[in-house]
Amino acid sequence: MEDLTHHRKLFQSAARKEEGSSKHEIKFCPRCLAKFECKVGSIALCQCSGFSLSTEEKDYISAQFDDCLCRECIHITILEYNTIKIYKTITWSF
Repeated sequence: MEDLTHHRKLFQSAARKEEGSSKHEIKFCPRCLAKFECKVGSIALCQCSGFSLSTEEKDYISAQFDDCLCRECIHITILEYNTIKIYKTITWSF
């Protein structure tokens, strides 16, 4: 686990150096370590802007990750949350 945390910090450090003075930020997804561009300066163009997340979905993601996820991991994490939510509603009567 420490190695993964160390690698994430190295990737994030490299991303900040690569970023330079642009409005956008190069980030590495904390879930899969994929490199992506966060467009915080143009949030409507950012890869995460196409999602309509409920408060519960946002809370679920932010409880697990301290930074932005790539688009694929946002999608996967939302599916994971909704699967868990549905599973919890199942009543087991045998």
